[in-house]
Amino acid sequence: VQLQASGGRLVQTGGSLRLSCAASGRTFSVKIMGWFRQTPGKEREFVTAISWSGVGTYYADSVKGRFTISRDNAKNTVYLEMNSLKPEDTAIYYCAAGSRNGVVTAAPNYSYWGQGTQVTVSS
Repeated sequence: VQLQASGGRLVQTGGSLRLSCAASGRTFSVKIMGWFRQTPGKEREFVTAISWSGVGTYYADSVKGRFTISRDNAKNTVYLEMNSLKPEDTAIYYCAAGSRNGVVTAAPNYSYWGQGTQVTVSS
């Protein structure tokens, strides 16, 4: 499975942004897709995830009510709608896909990773 993330850019505090993650390859094996983020010197942090069926969505407490994950299976694409952005949301955002059942918030549960897209929120 190959993942291509896009949409990151510089945005002001309070602004909105939509990230996209296009999946290709053996997508029939995917059970969960997620977004993680990372800043220099810190571990990769879970942001949100969605089951490939779309039945389940999961969010980190820090983004609940501000971020929304969705997917378009016809396009094999997952979206991350980010609203009310804060400077602490600044990070490289990675999309990821997993093919096995497990803890959706744990990075090791995801076998495939995109290249990351930079989101910078100015204060």
